[in-house]
Amino acid sequence: MTARPLPPEIAAWFAARDWRVRDHQSAMLAASDAGQHAMLVADTGAGKTLAGFLPTLADFAPSRLVGAAAPEGLHTLYISPLKALAHDVQRNLITPIEEIGLPIRVETRSGDTPSDRKKRQRTRPPHILLTTPESLSLLLSFPDSLELFSSLKRVVIDEVHAFATGKRGDLLALALARLQAIAPDMRRSALSATVAEPEAFREWLAPWGDIDSVALVQGEQGAPAEVDILLPQEERVPWGGHAATWAIPQLYEQIRANRTTLVFTNTRFLAEYIFQNLWDVNDDTLPIGIHHGSLSKEARRKVEGAMARGELRALVCTASLDLGVDWGDIDLVVQMGAPKGSSRLLQRIGRANHRLDQPSRALLVPGNRFEFLEATAAKEAVDEGQRDGEDFRPGGLDVLAQHVMACACAAPFHEDELLAEIRSSLSYAWVDEAVWQRVLTFVSTGGYALKAYDRFKRITRDRSGIWRLTHPEQAARHRMNAGIIIDSEMLEVRISARGGRGGRALGKVEERFAASLSPGDTFAFAGMSLEVVKLQDMEVLVKAAKASAMIPSYGGQRLPLTTHLAERVRTMLVDRAGWARFPDDVREWLEVQDWRSQMPGPGQLLVESFPHGRRFYTVYYTFEGWNANQSLGMLITRRMEDRGLLPGGFVANDYSLAVWGLKPVADPAPLLSPDILQEEFIDWVQNSHLLRRAFREVAVIGGLVERQHPGKRKTGKQVTFSTDLIYDVLRKYEPDHVLLEAAWADARTRMTDVGRLGSLLDRAAEQLVHVELDRVSPLAVPVMVMIGREATPQGAVDDELLLEAESLAGAAMRVE
Repeated sequence: MTARPLPPEIAAWFAARDWRVRDHQSAMLAASDAGQHAMLVADTGAGKTLAGFLPTLADFAPSRLVGAAAPEGLHTLYISPLKALAHDVQRNLITPIEEIGLPIRVETRSGDTPSDRKKRQRTRPPHILLTTPESLSLLLSFPDSLELFSSLKRVVIDEVHAFATGKRGDLLALALARLQAIAPDMRRSALSATVAEPEAFREWLAPWGDIDSVALVQGEQGAPAEVDILLPQEERVPWGGHAATWAIPQLYEQIRANRTTLVFTNTRFLAEYIFQNLWDVNDDTLPIGIHHGSLSKEARRKVEGAMARGELRALVCTASLDLGVDWGDIDLVVQMGAPKGSSRLLQRIGRANHRLDQPSRALLVPGNRFEFLEATAAKEAVDEGQRDGEDFRPGGLDVLAQHVMACACAAPFHEDELLAEIRSSLSYAWVDEAVWQRVLTFVSTGGYALKAYDRFKRITRDRSGIWRLTHPEQAARHRMNAGIIIDSEMLEVRISARGGRGGRALGKVEERFAASLSPGDTFAFAGMSLEVVKLQDMEVLVKAAKASAMIPSYGGQRLPLTTHLAERVRTMLVDRAGWARFPDDVREWLEVQDWRSQMPGPGQLLVESFPHGRRFYTVYYTFEGWNANQSLGMLITRRMEDRGLLPGGFVANDYSLAVWGLKPVADPAPLLSPDILQEEFIDWVQNSHLLRRAFREVAVIGGLVERQHPGKRKTGKQVTFSTDLIYDVLRKYEPDHVLLEAAWADARTRMTDVGRLGSLLDRAAEQLVHVELDRVSPLAVPVMVMIGREATPQGAVDDELLLEAESLAGAAMRVE
């Protein structure tokens, strides 16, 4: 088929802006015209989003319609991982639509969309709907979804790398399979700037995993990023800590010297903490804002608007702004602390300039010496164009159960037809008849151990194999509780109004933090100092305070150190010639380590043992990330106990694990034998809080436990109580329950990182290097200073850590 030219009215619009149509934009239009799905990998600022929408704009161009009426109904669905991204895309998409004069209506749909607009969108949909995976899944649960999506021509998935490999990706994969069944001619497009393995994403995107049906479109190369690492001007690179508060004065000078600076942190706690520290030195009263996912919708929109209008000099934020938000006037991106991955760093760097032909400028601010090495590794990976990311895994059974319920809410279904539809998604191609029947049994009765209870009977099957809801109210209950993102229970923070009632909402804090508050307590939130007035009805009522004493911490997942960066750091440690490019104090740190002990090289596991303060310490340099190190610490201390080594505890960071006891470990090899992942790992997970926590999440996702009922919402404690009761029943009477299997899958991968743990133990079996020392080594100092403070939010005790580190470092760096 001959490629059709770009419609002249769209070509004229490009020309009027002095833009040229880039090759990858033309290629996306050509793929659509040829009836192909497409995967676009292009640098930030390359016009990815416009490339994704170009086929849609062309379909509405008068030159292609040739007098025919414009398409009616929902034409294109745009799916993004963030609500903020959908609103930003809407703002940017309206410009070409209005200037070209195309008859296209664009709307967004998310949890923030008013209910009357949501209802109207189902009966009179826009031509382009911008939404999220969760909102799409809910839309598919309505009976009119079959008619709503029957006209669908295209789906555009933006920033696909951000969620395709997780449970949100599972939910989206199932939704795509359903959409393809409703609209067989629908074409899929996915966009990303940081995909490490495009072939894996092509396979995920394709119906039935048919990779040849997905065209791979590579974007034009942009200007290389300019990445620097900020170092102390007068002090040394810190031994411990994560917040990098040493850099606040220098960071403030950078903000003063640039037009607009975006400051990324890895947690919500650190965002508030860094903001407060910046505000303390803001002698010029520069307009500095804060943005993270726990702030209210109004607060986020206000700061997003201020950034778009160029009114802020700096914005401190989290991953809530990692993706795609197009603010072209940002001229510096700062990463506070370690980036944890080269793709994540590339994504954040791309927020600066957001233009392909101009270099993005970024500054990395390491919190400690290992973070300096990690920052160096990340900078070099970015310079070389190397990307990393998470691997795909089989789709979750809890997500599948939720999708089955959504399908039943929309219309009765035949089990064979729905199974065929589900298996067209690569994420669920592994589901066989036996697994399918277990999932259906769970959704219909709750499972063997729970089938006596009517509350778990949600769907029922007739003799012809047709499944339908047991009662219409099940649909309302499903829509109230469906979703994939299971945050800790949150309480709204509101300004106290007259009469003791809540006024303006500021955002949300976790229930466990709110439970520690009493009237009169002060805390920092949303960039303000607040005093607690009272707690009532799942709300924290506050008023302005002159000073704040604490910052809320959040129990979200830690950003894992990628395997790619870990390998780079290990290589760096044995590249002695390369140490010359490091600051003097970092180079001296490595040289003394090399002289007194050894360096942990690629393929090796270095273990050091030494006495300190009447205890015997063993430090394992794994570089496998916090999750894997935590798991290893649990397993090693259990083995030490069995062998009479009297363990006292352990502490972990991304790079190493320190374990201490009352007796020395003469030979660590028996503590690290691979069979530890068999009986002991299983016994530990089953008897620890990990499996319960994992079950709590899958029970909510799978619909076994409902957080919301009409007119009321369960507290986090109530949900925990309900799931713990059910967990105990299932463990005893139905240990092969489908949700226990789903919980095990989560506990093995997401919570314990068992894959990396396995590779670590394989390494230990082949190349274990054990060095016995008379005192702490230089490399051990960063993890040793965390002992006794591992439960404290990152950044909260950095000053104490510095004092402790100086004492330890004095012993570690002696060379006699």
